[in-house]
Amino acid sequence: MNNNFIAKIQNLSLDFKGKNLFKNLNFNICENKSTALLGSSGVGKSTLLRCIADLEIENITSGNIVLKEGVSIAWLSQENSLYPWLSILDNVQLYHELKGSKTKQTLQKAKELLSQVNMSEHQNKKTYELSGGQKQRIALARTLMQDANLILMDEPFSALDAITKIQLQDLTCQLLKDKTVVLVTHDPQEAIKLANHIYILKNQPVILEEVASLQGTLPHKLSNEKLWNLQENLISKLQENDRESDI
Repeated sequence: MNNNFIAKIQNLSLDFKGKNLFKNLNFNICENKSTALLGSSGVGKSTLLRCIADLEIENITSGNIVLKEGVSIAWLSQENSLYPWLSILDNVQLYHELKGSKTKQTLQKAKELLSQVNMSEHQNKKTYELSGGQKQRIALARTLMQDANLILMDEPFSALDAITKIQLQDLTCQLLKDKTVVLVTHDPQEAIKLANHIYILKNQPVILEEVASLQGTLPHKLSNEKLWNLQENLISKLQENDRESDI
């Protein structure tokens, strides 16, 4: 595999609920970069993410997904999926909890990660005592606990209030700066802020169009006039796609 890519989606075709969602779809994920998959609800963004995670095998009719040797995957979703019967520390250690590999070392690492996401003082609380933003911080720490090099994020900030969203977006960029990230979002502003490469998904079967390749350190500052104009362009493209789907 080309060393610039951590994953290659090759001639992927997939049927979902009787519809041909993907047909001969080709898409490469750049290593150590952040890629945003942007599109309206129901277009197939999350399904493509699940394909990359090898969770849609039964619906794939042809094609394949090739991961670079040694790639491991972690998932961060909108639903934090914290286990209420586990402590916060054990929720962060869930990967090792399921593998039966919890040790003093994993406990120490969990504490360090809770410190990084500013949740150390809450480590002894129950999950029901946490706010939505706090739960997502725990979910982010749990994701980091896996030491994966490919992070798949399925709209992890969409349920948060505006200020909490900004704080968590910035924190996520900081903590995942050395990882390869694929972000599913319906928010053009979020895509611009958090991604190096932005793709729009449209139509069914899905067409994947790269609409931007951005340089600079993440998160991007939206005060930049060029990025503000890009946001307007993305909004226009999404509105156009929605009009076409209604025809």
